[in-house]
Amino acid sequence: MVVELTQLNKLLANHPCFFDGAKLTRLSSIDSPVYALRRDSAEGKDSVLVLVNNDAENQQRLSLSPPDGTGGGVVGVPFSIKFDLLGQSLPELKQSDDGKVIFALKPGAAFCLSATDAPQGLNSDAYRIARAQAAWAVTALTRVLAVEEISSCDWRALAQLANLNPAGFLLSIFHLDRALARLDFPAALQKAAREKHFPQVVTWTLPEHKRITLVPPDHWLLIHDSAPFRAALNLNDGAPPQRVQSIQTRDGHVVCFAPRQTAADAELVLERYALTDQHLKTAVRYLAPLPVVSRSALGAPHVDDLVLLTNGIGGMARMCVDLGCVKSKYDCVLAANLHPSLPVDRHIFVKRVRVWVNADGFNSPLDGENLVAFDAGSPARWRFVANAGDGRSIEIHLTADMLPQRNTTVLHFHRPQSSPSSGKDLPEHCDVRLTVRVDVEDRNFHAETHRNGGAEHHFATNTRSMEDKIGFAFTPATDRQLRVFANGGCYHHAEEWCENIPHPVEQSRGQVGSGDAYSPGWFDLPLTKGASVTVVTTAEATDPADNELQIADHPSPITHLDDPFGQQLSRAARGFVVRRDSGKTIIAGYPWFLDWGRDSLICARGLLAAGMVGEVAQLLVTFARFEENGTLPNSIQGDNASNRDTSDAPLWFGVVCEEIAAVNGGRFYETVVDNRGRTMADVLRSIAVNYKNGTPNGIRLDTASALIWSPSHFTWMDTNFPACTPREGYPVEIQVLWIRLLRQLERLDVKPDGENWSTLARRAESSLTNFYWLEDHGYLADSLAATANQPACSSPQDNSLRSNHLLAVSLGLVTGERAQRCVEAALRYLVVPGALRSLAPLPVSPPLTIHSHDGRLLNNPTEPYCGRYEGDEDTRRKPAYHNGTAWTWTFPIFCEALVRAWDFSPAAVAAAKAYLGSTDRLVAEGCLGHLPEIVDGDTPHQQRGCDAQAWGATETLRVWKLLHNLPRSPQSPEQSNHLK
Repeated sequence: MVVELTQLNKLLANHPCFFDGAKLTRLSSIDSPVYALRRDSAEGKDSVLVLVNNDAENQQRLSLSPPDGTGGGVVGVPFSIKFDLLGQSLPELKQSDDGKVIFALKPGAAFCLSATDAPQGLNSDAYRIARAQAAWAVTALTRVLAVEEISSCDWRALAQLANLNPAGFLLSIFHLDRALARLDFPAALQKAAREKHFPQVVTWTLPEHKRITLVPPDHWLLIHDSAPFRAALNLNDGAPPQRVQSIQTRDGHVVCFAPRQTAADAELVLERYALTDQHLKTAVRYLAPLPVVSRSALGAPHVDDLVLLTNGIGGMARMCVDLGCVKSKYDCVLAANLHPSLPVDRHIFVKRVRVWVNADGFNSPLDGENLVAFDAGSPARWRFVANAGDGRSIEIHLTADMLPQRNTTVLHFHRPQSSPSSGKDLPEHCDVRLTVRVDVEDRNFHAETHRNGGAEHHFATNTRSMEDKIGFAFTPATDRQLRVFANGGCYHHAEEWCENIPHPVEQSRGQVGSGDAYSPGWFDLPLTKGASVTVVTTAEATDPADNELQIADHPSPITHLDDPFGQQLSRAARGFVVRRDSGKTIIAGYPWFLDWGRDSLICARGLLAAGMVGEVAQLLVTFARFEENGTLPNSIQGDNASNRDTSDAPLWFGVVCEEIAAVNGGRFYETVVDNRGRTMADVLRSIAVNYKNGTPNGIRLDTASALIWSPSHFTWMDTNFPACTPREGYPVEIQVLWIRLLRQLERLDVKPDGENWSTLARRAESSLTNFYWLEDHGYLADSLAATANQPACSSPQDNSLRSNHLLAVSLGLVTGERAQRCVEAALRYLVVPGALRSLAPLPVSPPLTIHSHDGRLLNNPTEPYCGRYEGDEDTRRKPAYHNGTAWTWTFPIFCEALVRAWDFSPAAVAAAKAYLGSTDRLVAEGCLGHLPEIVDGDTPHQQRGCDAQAWGATETLRVWKLLHNLPRSPQSPEQSNHLK
């Protein structure tokens, strides 16, 4: 009977007349030996007649009414019998004189009779898939709605909605018309699905397993794959794992996880039923509505973290939280700017300070092992609890800061009067003293110190104990001197060299991995209860006065006490502002950058948000004086501003002028900037006229399109030798900034040079619309690739998905549906926690070919994405720098583009705040209180590059303030002909 049972089981499993909801009608009498049952499917598209002769020994007959001609009836044969679905020959039947159908059934016979050999309605796997879709939909509904809010609903309608657009179905749950839902739930769902709402659904697909997926509050997480799979979401907040099995939809297989309000990290584990990648693990981060800025909330200080202190003139201290530890040649206690009026390369004088506490004869270093609390400040504060033997302990506080406008770092040690936070208090009669050694170098910032005969002679002959102070002086030259002294205790001159101090950061970059340092002696500093002692390291010609040594908290330019995140960012931003002659400029980043043109001007927008209007005005005057023939400096080396390889810095100058005028008023344009009597408006006109007619460094206007042609490596993606992102041609953000400048000049009624500014602007906007939009991709081309004198109309589109096109949205040139698609593309491929990938992991056209100096191919030209920034600079780091490495400065632009694309809807603003708040961990790790320059494009997104980057902090601050200053901030004073 195996064959028969197989056929029967197949019938029961696949035919809709045997599914739930089927209508059953008994046609035989209770005492009849033949059991006759009519089964009609729930859809009403299928019917079968089941006949069973319960007499296993005798043939039996059954008489039933014939079909009634209407396709059915309450009783009788419901159809013309043509097939037995169990694969048998039809039973013997004939029609009586009165029209009835008489069946003759052999002993024990059983039939399932039908008019068709295959079901007409939903059946087999299609039914099971639809049922699973409906169950998925109901489960999703119950994650958001109370059971009593879900009215009766045809499961097939739910299945259809889930099948066609699962993401749209999830989104529609948030936007149901509750009154309509009570009357017609499917209609309410369909109505909500047709409406345009901010998409509160994060969709994960297989290529995204190399990044941490961010999920804002009130957002669904939808997992989509081409193959069926099982998924488990393991949260780190103690919640039990969530395990689900995928359902099949029209476009693939999906599962979903319900929205959350609280932050949590999670591991998503997939078991895929595919030939490759059968077992995958990836990271998911559920975001908090607002960033967390409290270090205690994020965890104890990590000994690998750094603290940055600056002095407003280009000097710095960059100290490890693990006091005395060194990770890089740029770590230091005092790196002085020795130029009297300009920021130049910093000079390392003090590499580190090593401190030991001797408590009643028990000696312990003050380092990460006994660190119990740390606050990056500024000033920076360490709290140590050191072992004093026999269960006793001693608490020591260290406060460190740089004095404003002075190359001086002050270290203030204090022993509190109160008992230590752990261990037994040391009796007051016990002797407590600090031993402090200062390790000295005398080198350019980018070099290393190495002990040899010459170095030994140099330090020994130029170092001496001071007669008038407790300490030593290192005086190798009249303009390069260091003094280190204390206000108590004593100093013992006893030379010591530390050799091969590891520099693991440089070693990972293929550079020299260690250095040496010289310590001329040691300080013996007694500390009774409640006492303090100060150690000063200074490269100034005069010692600071006693009142200057009083360390106090640095005020934040933002005074809103309810905005700690904004306060932290504004404190970070202020640390980059330095003097340049009588004006101001911006250090692009610590530890190694100086002041750059575009960086300073982009930073200026955030400084305005921090309330530093005066500083921005001085910065603009400084750069206005640098303007020559439409050009501005790209990078400035001291007083050398000859590097003018930038097509974006002059245009960013225009944006900042526009924004400061919105704060200070239109009279700002009348500001005289130099001894030639030029005003700000004159400088803006000079930039526009020279861009139109051609600048000495090759920037020029394509007259037909009114777009700006940019030479190779002239944008912020300026890696050169090799030129890893040349972008020669018509980069998209250059056109956006150019149009903004033209519109600004039009409003100011500045005298044109030939065509009026508005005519040029309209033609450029039209070209932006016609030449850059990639309909099949849903975003703007990154550039029109063109050699010199090649018109825009004949230049191929570069379809690389980069962050640059988002400036068209954030600056108001692209709006509506196209703006939304641009942001959605960035969300899908570029967003990582706190940063934006510089290139999506997608094929590109035209190919990007990168060769080394010796001609070797360094990348895959059609797929140039590189997710790790590490290794040798020219062959590994440079090719990755703008081709996958994620940048912090562009991430706020994405958040601004997001809210503008969705017209500042509340859901979009909430999501943007959560996304921007994901920078909180970057602020709380690495160089504490600051944002790094870059992170790896691939998980775990390790911090790389410059530890503290100016435009990352200032842009995050600017957009953070924008999101909190609603109703919305205007996109631009005037906009027209947007891409929609």
